[in-house]
Amino acid sequence: MELKQRKAGIDWITLIVFFSLLIVGWLVLYAATYVEGSESFIEFSSPIGKQTIWIFISVLAFLIVQLLNEKTWNSLAYIIYAGSIILLLLVLVLGTEIKGARSWFVFSGFSFQPSEIAKFGTSLALASYLSFYKINVKSMKYMMGAVGIILGPAILILLQPDAGSAIVFASLFIVLYRSGVSSVYYVIAGFLFFIFIGSLIYSFETITLLSLLAGSAVLMFNKYKPFRAGLLLLVVASVSITVYLNGFNNYGLLIAAVVLFGFSIWYLIDRKSSFLAVVTTPVALAIILSFASSYTFNNILQPHQQDRINVWLRPTKCDPYGSLYNIIQSKVAIGSGGIKGKGFLKGEMTKLNYVPEQSTDFIFSTVGEEQGFLGSFMVIFLFTVLLIRITMIAERSKNKFIRYYAYSVASIIFVHFFINIGMAMGLMPVIGIPLPFLSKGGSSLLGFSIMIGVLLKMDQARLRR
Repeated sequence: MELKQRKAGIDWITLIVFFSLLIVGWLVLYAATYVEGSESFIEFSSPIGKQTIWIFISVLAFLIVQLLNEKTWNSLAYIIYAGSIILLLLVLVLGTEIKGARSWFVFSGFSFQPSEIAKFGTSLALASYLSFYKINVKSMKYMMGAVGIILGPAILILLQPDAGSAIVFASLFIVLYRSGVSSVYYVIAGFLFFIFIGSLIYSFETITLLSLLAGSAVLMFNKYKPFRAGLLLLVVASVSITVYLNGFNNYGLLIAAVVLFGFSIWYLIDRKSSFLAVVTTPVALAIILSFASSYTFNNILQPHQQDRINVWLRPTKCDPYGSLYNIIQSKVAIGSGGIKGKGFLKGEMTKLNYVPEQSTDFIFSTVGEEQGFLGSFMVIFLFTVLLIRITMIAERSKNKFIRYYAYSVASIIFVHFFINIGMAMGLMPVIGIPLPFLSKGGSSLLGFSIMIGVLLKMDQARLRR
């Protein structure tokens, strides 16, 4: 009876998609690392041979998880989180440096990346924290506690440095939104992100003038407030333009923005015109952030870091045989596949290694070249179904811990999936984020397999409630 109940409780669609991605991942990686005349999958020293071992280890870990009680994970959440933090600290001291980052433990030819396990540990800890009955994230104190759980491992990973893996942890802010954090914070963050990106595409002067003129227009056409408020901001904008045209450039405009910001703060304190403060504060912040972004890009970032941003946002400024080479080759490989693709193991660009890092960052280009649009669509379809099913598991659970853990898993997989495929098509910056289950990497495969395994085990608990 218990066995029948357990079978009935399994989310079979999620399980089938999980194993389908494992199989697709093995085949795609085999194609990306294939050497004609070699049976590399039985040579455990080869990339595909190592990945085969990791698949067996991951499936074994997945099955072991099914034998444990789902309540175990809530009880051990903070212990696992603490263990992952310790590993992140140890790798900074004892880890092996690969491609400029001290992110791996290497032993007997195998490498292990603690940041992948930290994603699992952080998901558990965040879910446990948010599900505690005394926690209300609408309170600033408790919200900062949740933010601290997320930022702890992210900061340690940045110290390695591995910005790509650290960025993944930002996906967990989706979980905070689902738990009740005000949407105002996300609107502000979106506004600042938009200004940040705009500052990297357009000049500081352009962003400043547009911000001041937009603020002036809003105030002037506000029928509920005096005309003098809009006129005042228009005067500030005019002065700023005059300063700029007379050669004072960035610093003159920055001074005007600071004056404007100070004026808005004075109005906030004096309470004479709250609407003026509401408009001028984001205008001033936009100008200051734009100045900080431009200054950081031009004076602090290293040339290779500038190249990564330029490849994403300003490709016309990049060398097609230098920093832009990887993206160009990846896009050509994907486009050359057409509708049906060239066939398994028949991709010329894949076989001749035209696409650098094709087994990791640009694994999707192998799918595009050999399987074409149809194969690429099927991979995207599998990930979409997986994300939908995980979200359904979250929403149908009456247990808050399971719900928040499920959203954590969905958020992490979505960011990996979205950014990696975006990287391969030149739509996202190349920051070294693997495609789950497809890219080469044992610790990544193990981490995602455990996360899915724990989630499916938790989901079975709904039949006993």
